[in-house]
Amino acid sequence: MNVTEAALGFSAMGSESRLEVLQTLVRAGEPGLRVGDIQQRTGISASTLAHHLKFLSAANLIVQRKQGRVIMSTANFAHLSLLAGFILENCCTEAEPKP
Repeated sequence: MNVTEAALGFSAMGSESRLEVLQTLVRAGEPGLRVGDIQQRTGISASTLAHHLKFLSAANLIVQRKQGRVIMSTANFAHLSLLAGFILENCCTEAEPKP
């Protein structure tokens, strides 16, 4: 993962509402949720939720797929793991040495 991809992902999580949507999808696990279920769990209006889902999808934080006439949204766990790894990659490398 490069800095640009990481910045896009972290930027997408920079809104309380988008972070709430993402956490809702993480809790739902691999099956994901229908858009209506996300709306019900978060209380976000349909038009606003559509905007947030589009933003999260563009940052590759969620995956949306059609199942018949229903759109299912799922957290992109592989990408989220890469983001966590990116931010923690150099953890403690500049820690002060013990005397």
